[in-house]
Amino acid sequence: MIRATSSEFAKNFGRYKEIAQREPVEITSHDRTSGYLISEAEFLELKRLKEMAPKAISIHDLPSEDIEALMNTRMDPRHDHLNSLLDE
Repeated sequence: MIRATSSEFAKNFGRYKEIAQREPVEITSHDRTSGYLISEAEFLELKRLKEMAPKAISIHDLPSEDIEALMNTRMDPRHDHLNSLLDE
């Protein structure tokens, strides 16, 4: 991955924009990473993957019908043997 200081990046933006079409460009400031320049294709792929990731929600955000349905669920009896693992 190409690495550039923020001042070098600003001075040579066009060059780094072209490089970012092939690989990400790491931008640093005071020897610490401050960001990355990536191609549109890479960004869209990351966005797609992020949208596919499971999302956690708070029980407070669920409708009462869903909460009630969850409270009334029961484990399939075929898995009763797993309860003994909790006793150990």
